[in-house]
Amino acid sequence: MTMIDRTEMGEFTDDADDWMNDGACKGLTHLFFPAAAERPQARERRESAAQAGCASCQVRSECMTFAREHHEYGFWGGESEDERHAAGYRLIAPIGVRARAS
Repeated sequence: MTMIDRTEMGEFTDDADDWMNDGACKGLTHLFFPAAAERPQARERRESAAQAGCASCQVRSECMTFAREHHEYGFWGGESEDERHAAGYRLIAPIGVRARAS
């Protein structure tokens, strides 16, 4: 039995998110997404470290656009959830301060 490559069958393959493979954040999930019950001071330190990682990232723009368009949680493209919210990009299920302010 011969294995068939799915692309040979004409099936659509989505390469739109290939930029993610080039992100400076690859393997650093702990910096870009909060731990459960994260304290405000810990969040500030974590997001500061994430911001530093994003500063020289070659796909920062694509990352920011993706997060804004897909209503992502976490730190993406140099922006926190709060910064995306302030820029007019709302989370689908806001929590915490954003939920009270909306």
